Amino acid sequence: MTASQLGTNGPTVLVVDDEEDLLSLLEYNLEQEGFDVALARDGVEAIEQTRAHEPDLIILDIMMPKMDGIEVCEKLRKDAHLRTIPIMMLTARNEEDDKVEGLDVGADIYLGKPVSVSVIVSQTKALLRSARRYEDPPDQIEVHNLRVDRDRYLVYQDMGTEEKEMRFPRKEFELLYFLASHPGRVFSRQEILDEVWGRDVYVVDRTVDVHIRKIREKIGSEYIETVKGVGYRMKE
Repeated sequence: MTASQLGTNGPTVLVVDDEEDLLSLLEYNLEQEGFDVALARDGVEAIEQTRAHEPDLIILDIMMPKMDGIEVCEKLRKDAHLRTIPIMMLTARNEEDDKVEGLDVGADIYLGKPVSVSVIVSQTKALLRSARRYEDPPDQIEVHNLRVDRDRYLVYQDMGTEEKEMRFPRKEFELLYFLASHPGRVFSRQEILDEVWGRDVYVVDRTVDVHIRKIREKIGSEYIETVKGVGYRMKE
């Protein structure tokens, strides 16, 4: 899939590698997890795709034609508009000096080949969670006809002739606020549990479904979409 064919299912991951088999394998598995995937086969194309589409994360091989991954990473980290994009660096060169160089130029994580696809997917999710954790959330979010006020823990719904004020239990509010903060992005139940309840708290997946149902009972069923086999998203 090229960047111009991307949908709106979730965060966009740019995969940069000159190995066609690995590109296809990562594209398939990341899409199964709800990501949009863009592909680049050399360093020059990686820079072009990043500037044109601003992916949420880049999976970047080091050894590539035209421009290697180290130089790509250096260029992106010098770009004020793109420097915060998380970068996962992949390489068959496992020497310690190579790893240090990759991290020194700004890679967030360095994985040596061969590496399983499941590990790459897992690390992709972890990097995106970390990136979101450091975002400064706004006090109020407006999506559709809803206004979610984080300071007051209140939700306002524009009914046309009046604005309906609703007070939610804490976790229902935090779940709604989280989804409203990322309209269009698909989150698995586990990702929602990690972000809203915390990774150190044991809560079963069914808890998310129950809270989503209660939220829908209050605001209506048309706002939060169930993505079968993946999780939930706030409609754009």
